[in-house]
Amino acid sequence: MTHINQERWNRFKANKRGYISLYLFTFLFVITLFSELIANDKPLLIYFDGQIYCPLIKEYAETEFGGEFEAPADYKDPYVKDLINKKGWMINPVIAFSYQTINYDLKGPAPSPPSTTNWLGTDDRGRDVVARLVYGFRISVLFGLTLTLFSSAIGIMAGAVQGYYGGPVDILGQRFIEIWSSLPTLFLLIILSSVVQPNFWWLLGITLLFGWMSLVGVVRAEFFGGEILNM
Repeated sequence: MTHINQERWNRFKANKRGYISLYLFTFLFVITLFSELIANDKPLLIYFDGQIYCPLIKEYAETEFGGEFEAPADYKDPYVKDLINKKGWMINPVIAFSYQTINYDLKGPAPSPPSTTNWLGTDDRGRDVVARLVYGFRISVLFGLTLTLFSSAIGIMAGAVQGYYGGPVDILGQRFIEIWSSLPTLFLLIILSSVVQPNFWWLLGITLLFGWMSLVGVVRAEFFGGEILNM
């Protein structure tokens, strides 16, 4: 670590709230990387009739546990639970719901208040709020980090090319950025999202189309400044 970076780190550590927040954020992010092990409607491990089953890795039919249907086993069904418990046991996650699992056993209408089953209650569709927070935190942070990484890489490369070659390359690049940045980003995002089925990578690509220009000017100026000093 250079002297400047060390000084920056020391200043950041002097801010106790920021320093503690960094560790808290990192801890929560690392924990949510294993969301499937924390919040899931499938058991982590099943021991049944002398065999080990892992529903998180492989999908098992109800007939595997002595049931009547070839359909995938519903581990929240009391009938399936009884079948497994008669000849074995299950290890369930801390939160027995995934982000899209609907709790059909609510005592009142959804959204429901916090309870021992749903710690923060449910949303208007009966889905567990805590489970959705865990999964949502992970995907939000991963989306932001991935977008920042790729947009920074593209912006640095574009600015470096313009600053290094200059002349017509720089002029054409600047005019393209001016036109591209003047487009109505929000409306284009809405239109593109309605044409394609939105998912993590599609939304990342669409957002990346307009998120790479912030570093171009800085890197371009650095290359110009280096050329001036070398003259």
